[in-house]
Amino acid sequence: MTDHAVTHSTFVIRRTYGASPERVFVAWADPAVKARWFGGPDEWVHGTHTLDFRVGGVERASNGPKGGPMHVFNARYQDIVPNERIVSTYEMYVDETRISVSVATVELRREGDATRLVYTEQGAFLDGQDDPAERERGTRELLDALGAALEPVPAEA
Repeated sequence: MTDHAVTHSTFVIRRTYGASPERVFVAWADPAVKARWFGGPDEWVHGTHTLDFRVGGVERASNGPKGGPMHVFNARYQDIVPNERIVSTYEMYVDETRISVSVATVELRREGDATRLVYTEQGAFLDGQDDPAERERGTRELLDALGAALEPVPAEA
């Protein structure tokens, strides 16, 4: 018999980006822009990524370390307020094992020429297969990558 357990956790991450809420929103909504920052470390094998960014639309991504298990992200968009809010529910798998189910909320607020992003995740981490602290660490890394993707491209001389 397998022990089944669930660990509930909520974390909040705040970031300020030197870009307008419109630009930050596009970084979540446009598949080409999102592909630049969403997908794990550069050394990972990047599998598929599809994005249907609308209420009821789905996003799927898979990637993982070379020779290691694939990490699979399956999301559904529950609420979208352009340039202000994105709410999604998502499942994470490692290969065929579902490791968590979460509700994620992204809030965007203009602060002068910048955007204040507040990311809140409420997760159910399943059967000891995932760790809330590791999820928060990975999410922080993704939001750092988002910040890098929002940096202006230097003009060529």
